[in-house]
Amino acid sequence: MSATALHLDLPELPEAAETLRAEVRAFLARERAEGHLPPPEKIGLGFDIGTTKRIAAQGWIGLTWPRQYGGGERTALERYVMNEELLAAALPVGAHWVADRQSGPVLLKFGNDAQKDFYLPRIAAGDCYFCIGMSEPESGSDLASLKARAEKVAGGWRINGRKIWTTNAHRVHYMITLVRTSTVEGSRHAGLSQLIVDLKTPGVTISPIISMAGEHDFNEVLLEDVFVPDDALIGQEGNGWNQVSAELAYERSGPERWLSSFRLVSELIDILGPDAQPASLEELGRLLSHLLSLRQLSMSVASMIQRGLSPNLEASIVKDLGTKFEQEAVRVVRNLVASEDLTANGRNARLGRLLSHAQVYAPAFTIRGGTNEILRGIIARGIGLR
Repeated sequence: MSATALHLDLPELPEAAETLRAEVRAFLARERAEGHLPPPEKIGLGFDIGTTKRIAAQGWIGLTWPRQYGGGERTALERYVMNEELLAAALPVGAHWVADRQSGPVLLKFGNDAQKDFYLPRIAAGDCYFCIGMSEPESGSDLASLKARAEKVAGGWRINGRKIWTTNAHRVHYMITLVRTSTVEGSRHAGLSQLIVDLKTPGVTISPIISMAGEHDFNEVLLEDVFVPDDALIGQEGNGWNQVSAELAYERSGPERWLSSFRLVSELIDILGPDAQPASLEELGRLLSHLLSLRQLSMSVASMIQRGLSPNLEASIVKDLGTKFEQEAVRVVRNLVASEDLTANGRNARLGRLLSHAQVYAPAFTIRGGTNEILRGIIARGIGLR
């Protein structure tokens, strides 16, 4: 593949997407009026089941899925606009985020009818939550080197291994787990499969990983002789690598890859006003120009998904640029807060708390969803440089 084969167009939002945007903004206004959406003091997705249930009541989980599974049969660009608004407003959407963003679409694309009938309506109703079982302690972003294995036994599979950085594993119901089910000579990618693990199954031990921010979102999941039935297998045995590749396109390209730190930038803009120093406004303008470019790139990937394409390479580009932007945003805000003397003597306390949280949270930006080093290798291979 050459660089000229990249599909980064500039899609136009359909009228239905802008209509939905107005509906989402009205919903957010009600959330604020009813006290469900206080001004944020942290970055990140947040986890609140009540919020997820209210979003589900609007029909906004599984927005693009067929109606027979509880979906809305809307376009990927409409879903993009909805998520853009929810994230920019700092709504705590973490409960359903993984299930809506990638677990559901993986089941929709590769799952059998029974899996679709069982899981998808429950996800769309806000009653069923998933986490991601990919990374391992000694594998990191090199998924093909994973050591978790599943052995075929009577009536199902027996899993042994460890998964790490499993966000919200202690809060959710299921984990889609990538394991090795067979060994194929000469190929690390062949012989991998995806299995659905009920996290209440005997043999599953979930241990917390406390972040530098003092928060418990990450976990290590130990799987010791965990039995899952035959119907836990997603797609074909041995096809896990292809399925995961499609899944990562959903994970890496969304607006959460550049909007996690947006609330920090937004708070700074509200406080700075038009009378800031010219150098501060110039630096802020440069940052916002990068944000608008990222938005166009991310929308382009949503447009590709809408057309039934698998934009793995393009999603890697968006994720690499987006996470660098998020860390750059924290640096710029920190410098402008210092140069404008915005938080001295307790002034603008919420901005100060947001910035303090962002600075200890920011290292995760370039790790989650694949490290930037791994992503750049994927990009280099995709455009023929490796």
